[in-house]
Amino acid sequence: MTQHNPWTTHSTDVAYENPWIRVEHSAVTTPGGSDGVYGVVRFKNRAVGVVPVDADDHTWLVGQYRYALDQYSWEIPAGGCPEGEALDETAHRELKEETGLIAATLSPIFADVHLTNSVTDERAWAYLATDLTMSDAEPEDTEELAIKRLPVDEAIGMVLRGEVRDAFTILAMLHLHATRTG
Repeated sequence: MTQHNPWTTHSTDVAYENPWIRVEHSAVTTPGGSDGVYGVVRFKNRAVGVVPVDADDHTWLVGQYRYALDQYSWEIPAGGCPEGEALDETAHRELKEETGLIAATLSPIFADVHLTNSVTDERAWAYLATDLTMSDAEPEDTEELAIKRLPVDEAIGMVLRGEVRDAFTILAMLHLHATRTG
């Protein structure tokens, strides 16, 4: 198995940039030896998600319209961790912003997972939030959110039935399920 980079990059230009992403266009020689182009989306933030679980074994999902897919989506509370902010700080912030929940305890579910590694450098971390107290949600102005509190097993059932299609949420919920069932 080859573990070196078989691609040759000749040049890279920034095709587009905004506060969240940078799109790069590279002239390359492929592993097979032909000339080609490769487009990569570089994320300026790391993805951080939170699965809150209360004393009654309920969790919260956040519903929102996803512009890129033109679809509504149920997801774990999640957001971007900017450079200089600790991952757990982002987890606490996103949980409060999107659900109003404050967690006394955060435990890692998984770390540094690559979500769409063929065309992006997106990396994700997920946490389990417990010892929860309720406060007011503070969604960003780009978010119109619905909040759903439901039993953890029901949320896992939604994932298994294909009712949840967000990869980050599926991964976090299945990781949680696997650790709970052994």
